[in-house]
Amino acid sequence: MTKKSIALVTGGDSGESVISLKSAQIIKENIDLAKFNVYTILIKGAEWLYLMDSGEKSEVNKNDFSIIENQKKVIFDAVFIAIHGTPGEDGKLQGYFDMLKIPYTFSGVTCSSITFNKSYCQLLAKSYGATTAKSVLIKKGEKIKLQEILHITGLPCFVKPNNGGSSIGMSKVTQEDMLEKAILTAFEVDSEVQIEEYIQGTEVTCGILQKKNELIALPLTEIRSKREFFDYTSKYDPSLAEEITPANVKPEIHAKCKEISLHLFKKFDCRGVSRFDYIIKNDTPYFLEVNTIPGLSAASIVPKQAGVMGIPLKELFTILIENAL
Repeated sequence: MTKKSIALVTGGDSGESVISLKSAQIIKENIDLAKFNVYTILIKGAEWLYLMDSGEKSEVNKNDFSIIENQKKVIFDAVFIAIHGTPGEDGKLQGYFDMLKIPYTFSGVTCSSITFNKSYCQLLAKSYGATTAKSVLIKKGEKIKLQEILHITGLPCFVKPNNGGSSIGMSKVTQEDMLEKAILTAFEVDSEVQIEEYIQGTEVTCGILQKKNELIALPLTEIRSKREFFDYTSKYDPSLAEEITPANVKPEIHAKCKEISLHLFKKFDCRGVSRFDYIIKNDTPYFLEVNTIPGLSAASIVPKQAGVMGIPLKELFTILIENAL
């Protein structure tokens, strides 16, 4: 059997690039090399580089997304996108690969771009029957009307960049005089800011894995942060958050979150694997967001959920690549 050539794309242009590099390292170490030849491609702005195992680098031909290896041109059979944030999670790279007719892991252009925008994502999820928090969207340059915002969201509330991940630029506001500073902090990351009411409850997340034509709802994970909320620091420091899989919630909550996640996966037209985040209050799941390219290191939530179901990393990555192919 001829091995398929897979481009493992990492890096990106957001604050999540360091996480992308870690994900890519784990992916490369666990891809089934009996089936696939793997080539690491670093994308950072206009600089697209093939990172050779020897430590050397060479430019990627952007006209057809090819590289030169041992004086031979390599055309890729598929792309494994390991970029969290822009341009890998917001639909930009997906559009480029669609034009070149190169298949890739994870969701397509429309799903990626809409779900990356927190406001659009929540509006769409609500239209599909999910319960969401009250929220306000403001854009850079607009007048910040603090009283009007708080009339809708109340206190406490969360302030976050509308497009982004890993809780970068996110703040929990408990007093009125904190709100403007939190908004300005979020504007340092994005040109749009989402302010949401605080829902006090249990935070859980549900992964949905596509295996060819089958959708598998992975076990729920309960997240208990030791900080004010599950921020960037606690997401990547195991000592600051406890992740319990399966989640310690009622069986009907497991069933309800899986049902909603499966429904939204289909409605959003997700592909590969996605992770759906919720807050459970009074037995009602409040939908927060969907991660269409969730973290894939051994310590990340989705691989842990898959592991509970007996799916090791190598098998998980093979499933994702074969989905694309």
